[in-house]
Amino acid sequence: MIFFYRIVTNLLYPILILLIYIRKILEKEDPIRFKEKIFSSHFNVQRLENKKLIWFHCASVGELKSIIPIIKEIDVGNSDFEFLITTVTLSSANLARSEIKKINNVSHRFFPIDVHFLIKKFISSWKPNVIFLVDSEIWPNLIISAKRAKIPIALINARITRKTFKRWMYVPKLAEKIFRSFDLCLSSNLETKQFLENLKAKNIVNAGNIKLIKSNNLKLPRFEKIKNQKIWCALSTHEGEEKLCIKVHKILSEKFKDFTTIIAPRHIERSSKIKKLCVENNLNVQIIGKDDNFSFDKEVVIINSFGILFEFLLKSRSVFIGKSTLKRLENDSGQSPIEPAQLGCRIYHGPYVSNFKDIYEILNKNKIAKEINTYEELSNNLMEDFEKKIEKKPSLFMQDLSEKTLENTMKYLNKFLSNENIKTEILE
Repeated sequence: MIFFYRIVTNLLYPILILLIYIRKILEKEDPIRFKEKIFSSHFNVQRLENKKLIWFHCASVGELKSIIPIIKEIDVGNSDFEFLITTVTLSSANLARSEIKKINNVSHRFFPIDVHFLIKKFISSWKPNVIFLVDSEIWPNLIISAKRAKIPIALINARITRKTFKRWMYVPKLAEKIFRSFDLCLSSNLETKQFLENLKAKNIVNAGNIKLIKSNNLKLPRFEKIKNQKIWCALSTHEGEEKLCIKVHKILSEKFKDFTTIIAPRHIERSSKIKKLCVENNLNVQIIGKDDNFSFDKEVVIINSFGILFEFLLKSRSVFIGKSTLKRLENDSGQSPIEPAQLGCRIYHGPYVSNFKDIYEILNKNKIAKEINTYEELSNNLMEDFEKKIEKKPSLFMQDLSEKTLENTMKYLNKFLSNENIKTEILE
């Protein structure tokens, strides 16, 4: 089966090159570095002498944020390591550019498409000593090539949905070959642990979700005057959810002055469409990017940059997380509530959160998050939050959970890096 996969990916290689070029024209790829994904001549290998290379591969922004504290923790206790981070998306590359400046021995590259000869060349060029794949980044050519090169490889913060598990079960022999190739699997939840066991993986541990680990990169906000403004944030909204936000805004604006709704769509290219919707509802609206100033006379502000959301979360008491109210997305629903929860925000979400079910269960149980089913419910809860005079503080519960998750994860990663009990013993 792996042989068939290699034939197919080799045949698709020219088409994939064309697709990357099209994405570059559409400004969905880095205009200069996009060739790192498709040509070995652009791998730009830079290794430090006498250092062991740890390669972390993750898909996008959320996964990248989750591994930065782990890299820093490893780096503190091991001066003989250097790190390579590969990601897929343009937004993650932009974030990596700012993050790796804070750690001297980290490089970022785009992940090459999973074509056998390209992956084989990437591995032989960079010569990693250890490979960590994050979340659901399971690429057959990479995994098999690493095993043949006798490079230890681990799946960390593993997340397998029921839908993904069923897909793997259509090709059971390939699935077993792939998942048995991992020397260690740290699952992010108990359901994934069960799926990994059924897929014949070994050395499986439910270590907790590393996205719960808090980064200490607090930035001073530019928008100091927000502290005198009542705001709430609607994050990761998908088409259809902005209508809910507008209904909520209209209800709240009847009671509160100096009130602003912040909308941060999951796909920022939809900003203009959302602005048009606001204008149609007679709302004063502003689209704000990373270099723009916040306008205090606007009723709705649409965030068009990933870099400034943090500043609004610092000032907001209440947050609605999108991709949670749309029935059509029921089987692929929910966005991460972790960062606003860590900052002490009250979280509201709809009934559909399958992708982060375990996280929401924890937050709901500890009264950090709450499910809402109508815009009236959300309006009433936000109204109560605005009327409270309690000073907003970072969540002590989330801080404790962060520390425990980091400690637990590092326990197993340190064993793995010291080559203890990797291949023969279940680490529990």
